[in-house]
Amino acid sequence: MKYLAYTIVFFFVLSAFKCKNSDYSNTNAPNSKASAEYEDISDTLRIYNHLKYLTKADQFRNFENVERLDSVAAYIFREFDQYADTTFYQEYEVNGSIYRNVICSFGSTYESRTIVGAHYDVCGDQEGADDNASGVVGLLELARLLEGDTLNERIDLVAYTLEEPPFFRSEQMGSYVHAKSLVDDNVIVNGMVCLEMIGYFDDDKNSQEYPVGGMKAVYGSKGDYIALVSQVGPGEFVNDFNKAFKKTKRIETKEIAAPKSVTGIDFSDHRSYWKFGFSALMITDTAFFRNKHYHEKSDTMEKLDLSRMADVIDAIYLALN
Repeated sequence: MKYLAYTIVFFFVLSAFKCKNSDYSNTNAPNSKASAEYEDISDTLRIYNHLKYLTKADQFRNFENVERLDSVAAYIFREFDQYADTTFYQEYEVNGSIYRNVICSFGSTYESRTIVGAHYDVCGDQEGADDNASGVVGLLELARLLEGDTLNERIDLVAYTLEEPPFFRSEQMGSYVHAKSLVDDNVIVNGMVCLEMIGYFDDDKNSQEYPVGGMKAVYGSKGDYIALVSQVGPGEFVNDFNKAFKKTKRIETKEIAAPKSVTGIDFSDHRSYWKFGFSALMITDTAFFRNKHYHEKSDTMEKLDLSRMADVIDAIYLALN
């Protein structure tokens, strides 16, 4: 009965929240900014090199290897600092160890801001290429692309620590610490975009699974798209961002708006912002509903589609401008 109820809710959501695919075209699709400044769109060689640094190391990026987390945080800081108005650490203590979010800002003169975030830690002893080196590389490329842009709001890029177990759903998550600090400081937040696994695609039939029966008939059986995931009644920011993202026509895109009780809807850092009432969404390849290497040692960069990953980053960048 529970799953039947979820199915009914989903089909209500599908009709109420314009659940439809974007118009897709290739990476040379007409777009005024992309066409005029194509050399500034994401660089797959940079993506490859960032992924290699993040994933190919003697130590894994989990909470027990604080030294490795610190070195990754320093790498992100150096990359951010090349391009941003300002870059800084947000440090906090958990069980006697210091952990760091890394934050950079563009358009710092504006009061209101949009947050784009991704976690850099992994679950256990694994490389964590899709989960979530892919999201972090998205942040690093966005920093490069945003340099010198004329913005009409402040954009903060945030690399979070401690998203993974045993801290997931706790107040020790880096995203919770950051979201709470925004509330404590009375910051005006337009909304939040979470990059959670953006590099794995599969064009085979039945490569895509779903948490609720009946969704496959609507969204299809191929894992060949990127998903924009939000809760029901996502807010003006999410609606506007999704519209702008799809308008770029960079990548096959599908929107999923569902109750938070549905498995996977809140499985990343955007949930921390939901807790404080912010409009937030997750951009994802749907994690374990598609990528069977999720939380396994086989989650390596060789499994990722760097070209389509670049398309996702392009669409985010263009949607933010």
